[in-house]
Amino acid sequence: MRYGLVIGFLLLCSPWLKANHLLIPMDEGQSNHLKAYGIAYWILRSENEVNWLLNYRGGSFMCEYAPAIQNELMIRGVSYQVISDAQANQILSEIASPALNYDVMKLEKFPRIAVYSPKSAQPWDDAVTLVLTYAEIPYDLIYDDEVLAGNLPKYDWLHLHHEDFTGQYGKFYGTFSNAPWYIEQQKEAEEMASKHGFHKVSQLKLAVAKRIQEFVAGGGFMFAMCSATDSFDIALAAEGIDICERPFDGDQADPQAQSKLDFNRSFAFTNFRLVRDIYEYEFSDIDNKPNERGLRQDNDYFTLFEFSAKWDPIPTMLTQNHTKVINGFYGQTTGFKKRVVKPEGLVMGENKAIGEVKYLHGTMGKGFWTYYGGHDPEDYQHQVGEEHTDLNQHPNSPGYRLILNNILFPAAKKKKQKT
Repeated sequence: MRYGLVIGFLLLCSPWLKANHLLIPMDEGQSNHLKAYGIAYWILRSENEVNWLLNYRGGSFMCEYAPAIQNELMIRGVSYQVISDAQANQILSEIASPALNYDVMKLEKFPRIAVYSPKSAQPWDDAVTLVLTYAEIPYDLIYDDEVLAGNLPKYDWLHLHHEDFTGQYGKFYGTFSNAPWYIEQQKEAEEMASKHGFHKVSQLKLAVAKRIQEFVAGGGFMFAMCSATDSFDIALAAEGIDICERPFDGDQADPQAQSKLDFNRSFAFTNFRLVRDIYEYEFSDIDNKPNERGLRQDNDYFTLFEFSAKWDPIPTMLTQNHTKVINGFYGQTTGFKKRVVKPEGLVMGENKAIGEVKYLHGTMGKGFWTYYGGHDPEDYQHQVGEEHTDLNQHPNSPGYRLILNNILFPAAKKKKQKT
């Protein structure tokens, strides 16, 4: 009996039982950064709040202690610390210091996520769906039918899969026009256009792009990578102009198309020039071509900007990471020439030496958009047909972390922002 009383006393005095908070560090000590975002999302879905500690130990998360959360952390292999109320208050006090570039962003609700992607998308097609699946964050696949049916307001966050909104089938004509997958995708796109009453795929994609524009202007969050970035802007700027040559839509493009572009309609880019050659794997001069970049894999990187957590919480959230220097990676659209970025666009990551913007953010009406150049942060030069990246080999990927920062961004939108 005495032995039992001693054990009971020790358990009551145990710091584990007194602990009232869970700290999920996001610095170099985290064993799985990517799944940590999934934990934060899971907590929000459980109708609990999460504090995102901006710039504190790599952008750590903190929440009230619950056995179910601790169990989920252990199951998913995410590093964590059980801390007392006093320790949590000490951290918050440190973060509040005006002398330190920290802040707390309260995440209040889980964002409803949609990925705009064709049902026939291949495994190599999209880094976002890969990381959402790996992090165990649920999402809905939607495409032209759902967008044109007016379903976008159901969601808080929309990702644009590796997509061509100009109706030129990704400018793959020169290399893959005889490939079965290219022929099938062209057939599917033409059938979709006809189904919705459009004579051309370019007209269908413009209608979709304008619905997405309305979604953002109404308060939505849009994230795009690779060719979905510049092709989206080009489609908006080219509204009412035929920029597709005969192999893409059956007739000649408008020879005066370049002079008719309206850059006021685009989100991020201005004064760009279209690439009219059907055999060239580029939409415009927004993107830095490989021969223009002059970089190799061993010296290709970009640097994240550091923002004031207390005064610029939005870009601070979007740049949370355990490193500020991130390895570069190719895509059909690898990076954006700085000279064509609109002045109101907020550059969050760039390779300054070559004038290339990699990570870009902005507002449209009541909403927000983020463009991220490149295709796969852990595959430098991914080729069509290759196996997709196994994120079990890259659980601490800083390049993939940038994607997941954007996923959690809408969860904080109700917090009063500093201006």
